[in-house]
Amino acid sequence: MAVGPLVYLVDDDGDLREEMLLGLTRLGLDVHGFDSAAALYRAYAAKPPDVVVLDIGLYGEDGLSIATHLRASRSVGIIMATARGSIDDRVQGLSTGADAYLVKPVDVRELAATILALNQRLTRHQATAAPVTPRWALEEGGWVLTDGMGHRLRLTTSEHHFLGRLFRERGRTVERRAIVEAMGGDVYEFNYAHLDTIASRLRRRAEKSNMLIPLHAIRGEGFAFTD
Repeated sequence: MAVGPLVYLVDDDGDLREEMLLGLTRLGLDVHGFDSAAALYRAYAAKPPDVVVLDIGLYGEDGLSIATHLRASRSVGIIMATARGSIDDRVQGLSTGADAYLVKPVDVRELAATILALNQRLTRHQATAAPVTPRWALEEGGWVLTDGMGHRLRLTTSEHHFLGRLFRERGRTVERRAIVEAMGGDVYEFNYAHLDTIASRLRRRAEKSNMLIPLHAIRGEGFAFTD
């Protein structure tokens, strides 16, 4: 029977992912595997895990970007398990939010021990400190984004329609076409790359207001606001 922390493992190498899942399961861990950021975000929205194990070189959104978004949304353990082993890679991985950095090939026993040690450390920390979790909301008719911790961001017209559509289905992916319709655009003539520009600009403006928003671009599908 699986015990201990709930673990999500993200690796787009199917054979390696299955091998790691089998090994960790045999060691008694409750672990689930995903091949992309999109698949992870869908599961994460439904049930957040205790620890996430990330490869960096994923197709689409890479592990560094995922770590940055996860670190912003809530308290979760993040372990990088990747073939990138240079000092610069390690520093970058840890600076984006990883709690531990392992270089492939990783022995499944070492990975399991790292997961359990990290979870124990997080559990002790949570027991001694009240967690501060952003509580995202749209206020003033949807024109102001707030995080429940005193930070506020007044939205532009395009951001107002963009986020308003995502907030109607928080935790789920909203197709680009639906967002364009919410913005009053022509789904046949609209330059869909403009949605990425809006999202990037919104993230940058939010960061200047000390807000790291859980806004994710799901490759080939759309966008999601996951918290």
